[in-house]
Amino acid sequence: MSFGMNLWRVQGSGLQEIKSNILDDEQRLEDWVVADSSLLGTDLLLIGRQVSTANRGRIDLLAINPDANLVVLELKRNMTPREVVAQSLDYASWVKELSYEDIEKIAQGFLKKPLREAFFEHFGFTLPQIVNSDHSIIILASQLDDSSERIVEYLAEQYNVPINVLFFTFFNSPEGEFLARAWLKDPEEVQEHAKSKKQAPWSGYYYVNVGENEYRNWDDCRKYGFLTAGQGAKYSNAMKKLKEGDFIFAYMKNLGYVGFGKVTKPALMVRDFVVEKENKKLLDLPLKATDLAENIDEPDMAEWAVGIEWQKTFNREDAKTFHKIFANQNIVCLLRDTATVDFLKKEFGVT
Repeated sequence: MSFGMNLWRVQGSGLQEIKSNILDDEQRLEDWVVADSSLLGTDLLLIGRQVSTANRGRIDLLAINPDANLVVLELKRNMTPREVVAQSLDYASWVKELSYEDIEKIAQGFLKKPLREAFFEHFGFTLPQIVNSDHSIIILASQLDDSSERIVEYLAEQYNVPINVLFFTFFNSPEGEFLARAWLKDPEEVQEHAKSKKQAPWSGYYYVNVGENEYRNWDDCRKYGFLTAGQGAKYSNAMKKLKEGDFIFAYMKNLGYVGFGKVTKPALMVRDFVVEKENKKLLDLPLKATDLAENIDEPDMAEWAVGIEWQKTFNREDAKTFHKIFANQNIVCLLRDTATVDFLKKEFGVT
């Protein structure tokens, strides 16, 4: 059954449906995404538009994600099911072979600045050493037929192709134009499903980046049993993935792993976070983090805290590490690397 979206205007105690319309010019959708990539609902940095490929094709939009992997964004543009899927796969096969120099050239032409500089400005951390180790496909469509949806579902489920559809439904009413967005499949599930076939199985432990700065301090985290992330929804949303009962290893950039514990309380804005053993709100306690209270009334910018029952912790100078230990820029991710897990279980006494 093809995807459909409806919209109603609330009028007093009743509802009035706003009829959807076919977007008359999908070029408008491309322009909107270029003007504001947050419209996609997933954190991507656009690095190219109408990118010429080796076989004279043109990729509508090319982006890079926080893991430094490329994302092909292709508008349906009234193509048939076979055309839109085949073309997207063709472009992905070309993207897969791009070198860093190729990607830098594309990005420079579109962004008018070096890729590393643009990446840091957008994501807030440096470009990983390995670029384009994987890739994914997003088809942008105002409508999609049953056949196209079935093909995408089949590729994702049976062959673990990281392909998805992002629907944009257009509404027009006397009050103005409206645009609604919805994914065919949960984007995180698609990526995780594809990765699971290429990576070691999940160890059952989460990797959490401490990210020490003026907003958070490891000494505070150890003393009062918590971890935080914030100053942007893309950071705090990662912390919201953790649920009560999850086990985590805490990592400090360029130092190593400093803590192992169990989540006792899901993410809350720091203004609402209570340290049970002190019977006080976190912000009422003496803290070394000077700016933890900044933006406390703004959900997208505030720090969000997760309660942690620490099983074992170390000082910064005693952080546990070894050459090629797993670490990345993500706030929260699944810990899969077998050598790292074995090392950490030994160092932290995890049985």
